[in-house]
Amino acid sequence: MARPSSSDTATLHYGDGEFAVLKPGRAVICAVSGKSIPLETLRYWSVSRQEAYAGPTEAFQGLGQRP
Repeated sequence: MARPSSSDTATLHYGDGEFAVLKPGRAVICAVSGKSIPLETLRYWSVSRQEAYAGPTEAFQGLGQRP
């Protein structure tokens, strides 16, 4: 998926097991890879860092751990 335009990028608040949409959009950007993540497929994020990850590998990298 191509990187969404700023109007397509959502702003979220990441909680434990759920997230709240603060600004509507179709996707967020992975904090590690810069990939676009459609909201319907978003499964990995950090509550303490308030950032999204494209998958488990990026989540481990973002949290400073080895997969």
